[in-house]
Amino acid sequence: MTRAAATYVEETGFGFWFLQSHIWQHHVLRVAINDLCGLIDSPPPAAPVLLDAGCGQGRSFRLLHEAFAPARLIGLDADPHSLDRSRAEAGHLGLDVELIASDCAEIRLPDACVDILFCHQTFHHLVEQEKALAEFWRVLKPGGLLLFAESTKFYIDTWVIRWLFRHPMEVQKSAEEYLAMLRGQGFQFAERNVSYPYLWWSRAKDFGLLERWGLVRPKPFGQRDETLVNVAARKPLETAAS
Repeated sequence: MTRAAATYVEETGFGFWFLQSHIWQHHVLRVAINDLCGLIDSPPPAAPVLLDAGCGQGRSFRLLHEAFAPARLIGLDADPHSLDRSRAEAGHLGLDVELIASDCAEIRLPDACVDILFCHQTFHHLVEQEKALAEFWRVLKPGGLLLFAESTKFYIDTWVIRWLFRHPMEVQKSAEEYLAMLRGQGFQFAERNVSYPYLWWSRAKDFGLLERWGLVRPKPFGQRDETLVNVAARKPLETAAS
């Protein structure tokens, strides 16, 4: 099957199944979108053009439609099988979703045409991360909103995740490194626009069971390796290129 990106790292059969599961939609996607909405410090635009970069099988479409009521919803993915599932999901929901077979490092959209770019658990799959982030910057309008939710290398590089899923390990980053990359591109955000969720499924060594049973004490923020980072960042209204 032809991929839209030469650097695409194909997911495992288990991973493909998991991305259409109830756990993924309700315990991962829904929680992330709710958290990201809480990180936005000014009202998002009404009837926005919204791009889901790495839309997978379209399980985000209903949640994004409910949260932002986009006038135009675009789903982008490099895997044609996933896009087939996305097309079926949009039809099932009765939503008009424009689907693009494309790599995030080369988005087939004009400059400054997107109001909100949603990138959820996509970056750790990408080999050309810097190019992808530059493309996010390019397609976002000045003042546009980047909703970025990602797993860090401390989660991806655990035996459970390496056994069940497939990722390009050489590009994995810590929460701090992802934040530095966003700032380096020019995106603006403050502490109030960032969260570090410590969810049960992201504790890959034991999924939080030892803490739940009282056998170990949870490490407080600042004393643990963060496994997740969520950011609501903006492209400034005026940039060096404007």
